[in-house]
Amino acid sequence: MEPVNAAIIYYSATGNVHALAEAVAEGAEKAGAEVRLRKVAEHAPQAVIDANPAWARHREETADVPVAAVDDIAWADVVLFGTPTRFGTPASQLKAFMESAGPLWREGGLADKVYSAFMASSTAHGGQEATLLALGHVFHHWGGIIVPPGYTDPIQFRTGNPYGTSHVAGGGPPADVTLEAARYQARRAVTTAAALKKGRAA
Repeated sequence: MEPVNAAIIYYSATGNVHALAEAVAEGAEKAGAEVRLRKVAEHAPQAVIDANPAWARHREETADVPVAAVDDIAWADVVLFGTPTRFGTPASQLKAFMESAGPLWREGGLADKVYSAFMASSTAHGGQEATLLALGHVFHHWGGIIVPPGYTDPIQFRTGNPYGTSHVAGGGPPADVTLEAARYQARRAVTTAAALKKGRAA
């Protein structure tokens, strides 16, 4: 059987979600998936970006990361989306990308894929669950199969979010335990997608 195709599609302003996305990609690859790591296009004004040195620096550091296209979702058996929270909702950059998938949605091309999500917020109660659940609303409309990490591994009891890997950016970059939770979430999503793909081929 062909390997599972996994697309990791994310938006990151200052690098925290990017770090999570890289860990998710590692976990997916370790589970045997073909992986595409993609960032969504930036649409914030340059003046706004330049006003935040960390934002401007991260944009330069990730200039070589390919920009996501709807074709990346069409190609994938499993898609893991990453975002910072913006007032308890996904970043507008990621939302704009997801909305651009409308034509593929109308063709049924988004249905029956495995979806999962991860995120970062500035504070512990800055909208983590709300953001992940908001992404879940989209997956419902797409007819997707939502695979959260749940409390299915001991590491989830250490990180504490069954909806998806989350990081409190105010405490600095993601710690090893959070990165390992991201890898675990990806492995769980990929192995679920592999089981579905095998069942459909039988």
